Amino acid sequence: MKLLNIPNMITCCNLISGCIATYWALQSRCDLALLFIVIGAVFDFFDGMSARLLHVASPIGKELDSLADVVTFCVAPSAIVFSFLLTFYPLLSTLHSYLPFLAFLMAAFSALRLAKFNLDERQAMGFIGLPTPANALFWGALIVGGGQWLQSSPYFFYGILVLLLVSCYLLISEIPMFALKFKHWGWKGNEVKYVFVLTSAVLLLLFRVNGIAMVIAWYVLLSVITNLTKKKTT
Repeated sequence: MKLLNIPNMITCCNLISGCIATYWALQSRCDLALLFIVIGAVFDFFDGMSARLLHVASPIGKELDSLADVVTFCVAPSAIVFSFLLTFYPLLSTLHSYLPFLAFLMAAFSALRLAKFNLDERQAMGFIGLPTPANALFWGALIVGGGQWLQSSPYFFYGILVLLLVSCYLLISEIPMFALKFKHWGWKGNEVKYVFVLTSAVLLLLFRVNGIAMVIAWYVLLSVITNLTKKKTT
C-alpha cells in the first residue's frame, strides 16, 4: 500500500492548510485563517474525488481525511472564535476572562460530528447534522465579515457564546440536511438544491464574505423547512 499516493498527498495539503489557518487565527489574522480554511475545503473536495477517479480509495485514506478535517474544520474555526472573543478582554471581568475558552467546545463537538459521520450509514446522499466544513466557513465568514459590527457592543460577546452553543448542537443533532449530490439534473426531485444554489449565488454576489455566513444559515433554515414540509405531507 502506497502511503503517499495522490489522494493522500491532497489530504495532507488539507491538514497543512488547517495548521496554517490555526496559526493565523491565534495571531488575530482571522481573514488569513478563513482563507486557509477555504483552501483546505478545496483540498478536502478533491482528495475524495481523486481517490475515486484513480481507484485508490483505502481505509488509511479515510482515516487520514478525518484527521485532516479535525485540524481544518474543528480546531481552526474554534481558534478564530477564541481569538475574536479575546478582543473583548478589556470589557470582561476576571471571571468572564475565562469564557473565550468555551470556543474550543466547538472543536470537540465538530470532532464528534466527524466520528459520527464515519460510522453513520444514513449519510450517503445527505447529512444528519451540520457538516463541519459548513460550520467552519460560517464562523470564519461571520468573524471576518462582521467583526467590526460585532465589536460595537459587549452584548455581542454573549450573543456569540449562545450562537456557539447552538452551533455545537447542530453539529451532532439528528436534523437531516440535504447535500448537493445529484442523481439526475432534472428539476423534479432537485427543487430544493437548485433553489439553494441560485439564492446562494445572489447572497454571495451582494454580500461577499458576509454572504458566506448567510449561505450557511440559509442552508440550515432551508433544511429544517424541507424536513417540516415532508413531515406534513406524509
